[in-house]
Amino acid sequence: MLGRPAANEAAEYYSGYIQQAPGEDAVGLLQLQAEEFPALLADISEEQSLRRYAPDKWSMRELLNHISDTERAFVFRAVWFARGFDSPLPGFDQNIAAAGAGADRFSWASHIEDFRAVRAATLTFFRNLSEDAWGKSGIASGNFFTVRALAYITAGHAAHHVRILRERYL
Repeated sequence: MLGRPAANEAAEYYSGYIQQAPGEDAVGLLQLQAEEFPALLADISEEQSLRRYAPDKWSMRELLNHISDTERAFVFRAVWFARGFDSPLPGFDQNIAAAGAGADRFSWASHIEDFRAVRAATLTFFRNLSEDAWGKSGIASGNFFTVRALAYITAGHAAHHVRILRERYL
């Protein structure tokens, strides 16, 4: 993969996520997060994982479920574009996904395991991309994305929520 995405490789909204993914190696960052994030989560008890930092905010279980579900959506987009499909993809509404997940019904340990599994699949996909696939692109949610931008967005989205977890929940 060749460096960071240019500003025109994703909608401006996603630039905040890209900025939270430092460096020139999105796959290396995704791997580092795969090691560090579960270590942070392991120190949170089942009881603590139900905590919300405000009444109208997600619990830690819902937050982690959101990270995993959103990663699935971003990587599906990358798969779609990398494999050459040209049909636009629909949007992903995080509130619909969160409401449908029922994340508080599942143990914290199962959410950590889910994150690990999702991230392992993410890494396998991105590690095995051909050089030309990184520059492929398409439309999702009415926005233009390159595969390279989606790798950075995936890492940056997780980093964004880890920061929120540290600052507001822990």
